[in-house]
Amino acid sequence: MKVIRLVGYTFGGLSAVYAGSYTVLYLTRWEWQRALISAALLIVVEVFLATVLLLSRLTRLEGRLEQSDARIEEVRKRLEQSREPVPNRFNWLASVDRTELNGTHRTFVFVPVLMVAGAVLSGIAMVIQKVAGATARPGAERRLAGRLAALTAPPLTATPPLESRPAVPPTRTGRKALAVAAAVGGLLLVPVVWSALADATQTRAEQPPDAASTTMVFRVETYGDRSDRAVQLAAQDLWETCRRSTAAANDNATLNRMTDGVYTGVIRPALPSHDILRLRGCLQDANTNRTTAVVLGEGQARKAP
Repeated sequence: MKVIRLVGYTFGGLSAVYAGSYTVLYLTRWEWQRALISAALLIVVEVFLATVLLLSRLTRLEGRLEQSDARIEEVRKRLEQSREPVPNRFNWLASVDRTELNGTHRTFVFVPVLMVAGAVLSGIAMVIQKVAGATARPGAERRLAGRLAALTAPPLTATPPLESRPAVPPTRTGRKALAVAAAVGGLLLVPVVWSALADATQTRAEQPPDAASTTMVFRVETYGDRSDRAVQLAAQDLWETCRRSTAAANDNATLNRMTDGVYTGVIRPALPSHDILRLRGCLQDANTNRTTAVVLGEGQARKAP
């Protein structure tokens, strides 16, 4: 059971690190669709880890309850063993073996009132006694056993003998120092990662570069209809969508078809580096239906002297 739980924690932890790292990577690349998929996978892994943790805790709780019930049952059995036998409260109703009289005579008193009223009342009392003994005694004894279970000695196999334990527990300074260092490192790493991610994904105005235009070369493939007309429409739709995702104005943007689904997009004036990253990420994310795109290269043309 411990091995299975360790494997589950290891698999879940590695999957969470993998999904989280790719979520941050796709966000910095402005590939929003892939970032959403990675974030959804990260949530699924977190739910898996939480479920494994809850199941392990419930298993431990169930084991403790079973041990407590076993100790209560053991105490109840000891109470039953120490109980004195209940005497027969109605000896005169018990049957008599005439062979045990050994020749002596026993006078039986048969008074009509005793025979009728006494027999009825005794029968009712005996029924009440049986019902009360069958219903009240086990519950009362079990409650008493539950109270006494805390006073019983633990089983010998549950804990090591007292002689084998050290008088003073050893100090674990190394483990405590490692835990403190990990906590401090995590607290210091969170703002650094947060700042880097915010800087990579924020929309801000930048100084235009000293270039005349920005060129983006990418390949477009479609699923299903792979005709030239379908690829042309998909490339045009993808280019018009992605060129508007930049912060800089790019009204002068043209798309030229080269060969084998390869297209060249030219934007004038040239885009800043952050907008080039956004344009590249949008093209590779390819949120157009049944379309994939791969950026083959990018560049900037210098201004004429």
